[in-house]
Amino acid sequence: MSPHKFPLHGWLGVVLIAVFWPLNWRLPSLRTQWAFFPLWLGYCLLVDGLVLRRTGSSLITRNWRNYLGLFLLSMPVWWLFELLNGRLQNWFYDGRQFFTDLEYGLLASIAFSTVIPAIFGAAELAASWGWVQRMGRGPAIPGDQRTALRFFVTGWLMLALMLFWPHYFFPFVWLSLYFIMEPINIWLGNRNLTQWTARGDWRPVIALWSGVLLTAFFWEFWNYYSYPKWIYTVPFVNFWHIFEMPLLGYGGYLPFALELYAIYNLVMGILGKTKSDYVGFEIGHQ
Repeated sequence: MSPHKFPLHGWLGVVLIAVFWPLNWRLPSLRTQWAFFPLWLGYCLLVDGLVLRRTGSSLITRNWRNYLGLFLLSMPVWWLFELLNGRLQNWFYDGRQFFTDLEYGLLASIAFSTVIPAIFGAAELAASWGWVQRMGRGPAIPGDQRTALRFFVTGWLMLALMLFWPHYFFPFVWLSLYFIMEPINIWLGNRNLTQWTARGDWRPVIALWSGVLLTAFFWEFWNYYSYPKWIYTVPFVNFWHIFEMPLLGYGGYLPFALELYAIYNLVMGILGKTKSDYVGFEIGHQ
């Protein structure tokens, strides 16, 4: 049994979910444009509270200002994926037609702000699980200059293929940015995942993957009876749906989490933040 108390902000998260989940599903007509943010803020606060109870430390308690910064960073980062989707056309928003461009831009930005806090909080929760902490060594992927250059060239090739032939190479939207950003972090001396995988330590990667899949379940689950809502139009794999998402589409969430972590590390490096300011995954340093 954890010796730490479940914090007040965790209870606030429970209340927000309990209120806005049924409102988002049961009210008629348009409602998700105002219910999405408080519902997902509730998720973020609840997950952070669970991490604090399990470990005695969490994103909010370590540095609440940096935690707020995750919401600000999340908005332009997801707009980048929206820009790429303008070429891919892999998803669209049913109900978008009821809003002006200005209304949509403001409301969507508020909703997009929850993406990174939700995933990073869930990843920290996953990092506290015993089976993740006890994981043995895996294959070593070094962060040397040769590997970084190969990653960098591969990332740009993926991006080019995706932009020129989006119908066939659309999955690279969830891979290319990681392969481009990770080498830049290596070259600049920023935190990067190869600092762990070079030793065969995959626990931070597994924590990110587990956290994003947990979050993805609730994204797709809560989206199903929402309105407005997103709908997928993915070539070749648009079958065996779990909610609106095709089953195979969930695989894209795994590299997506790595992309977000690489972008986050790059921004933190540019801002001159120290390692004590970073998202946790302290297990990687044990």
